[in-house]
Amino acid sequence: MLVGKADRSRGKRSVWWGVPRWARVCTILGVVLMMLSGGTLVGYQTLVARYEGAVGKGDLFGDQAAGAAEKKSDIKGPLNILLVGIDPRNAETRPLADSIMVLHVPAGLDRGYLYSLPRDLRVDIPKFSKAHYPGGNDRLNAAMSYGSVVPGRNPDAAQGFELLAKTVQQVTGIERFDAGAIINFTGFQKIVDAMGGVDMYIEREVRSEHRQPDGKMRQLRPGGGGYLGPQAVYPKGNAHLKGWQALDYVRQRYPKNGVPDADYGRQRHQQQFVKAMVSQAFSADVVTNPIKLDRVLRAAGQSLIFNGRGNSVVDFALALKDIRADSIQTIKLPGGPIGSGSAYQGEQLLPAAEDFFAAMRNEQIDAFMLEHPDFRQKNR
Repeated sequence: MLVGKADRSRGKRSVWWGVPRWARVCTILGVVLMMLSGGTLVGYQTLVARYEGAVGKGDLFGDQAAGAAEKKSDIKGPLNILLVGIDPRNAETRPLADSIMVLHVPAGLDRGYLYSLPRDLRVDIPKFSKAHYPGGNDRLNAAMSYGSVVPGRNPDAAQGFELLAKTVQQVTGIERFDAGAIINFTGFQKIVDAMGGVDMYIEREVRSEHRQPDGKMRQLRPGGGGYLGPQAVYPKGNAHLKGWQALDYVRQRYPKNGVPDADYGRQRHQQQFVKAMVSQAFSADVVTNPIKLDRVLRAAGQSLIFNGRGNSVVDFALALKDIRADSIQTIKLPGGPIGSGSAYQGEQLLPAAEDFFAAMRNEQIDAFMLEHPDFRQKNR
């Protein structure tokens, strides 16, 4: 398994550890911009063509290799869409899935439920002959790495996605994903800057662990143990954030930096940022400015590899045009660590998570959420 020493030696985790990291914000934003642009794109045929051309294509489910016929029918719900965030380093390194999310859209196609699976979730990864992988028990994020192996060539993230999708299907009971996307985190700062920054409310003062006030990286302390020098500060109240500031803010998770509830607070800040960014993406300042809209959509498109199993990204955008940020409910799945300290082995989901998956499969999720309000991720 391709997990670093720090991953193997971590101590006891918060019950929500690994449910989303800072990169989760990028994954959510990618799917929202990708699929909720339908109402905006109607009437902008040139932008539609440019955006569709900007989005990367990939055989994420092995359909093309299997000779499967493309889906020609209209998009109908319910839908399950797998979203995987990666932070690529170089072409020779096998990718790990840093963020693994599922968007479930009920039959009405007017709302969605978005949940994360911990990247360190212990799972049974199925056999995958394409990569000569025999199968085994490991952490969920390793499935993409194992599946990406192509003998004699550089790793293939799209092929790795296929094995990860099969693994997630086993965990959730989903029979078939209707679409999938790989999100490249490195492009999202460009999206914020293409919009001219984003306005949001910061709930408490936060001080950056990594950045100076001018955006440059802080100096590493000699011998390790943190950073030296002045810190970027995000005061409580209304703020206008540049691209580097936005992504820096949603990365912070330490109590010493003003986030007393650690990963849970970081998760909440990410959601607040996503809602603010989506709201701004659909503001008059963007949607009535074809030049700015073009820049934003192309920046989003260049950060995606999409597969709609026969339907294009614009087909999905139009099918899901009634969904907005406020109609996507983010979900927190109950889980916790297996082992602690040097004996830490990964994460596990509690039995209630299977009840959620069953409700989702049986189209009873609305009733389930009424009976289990603790599954709702709070934004404040």
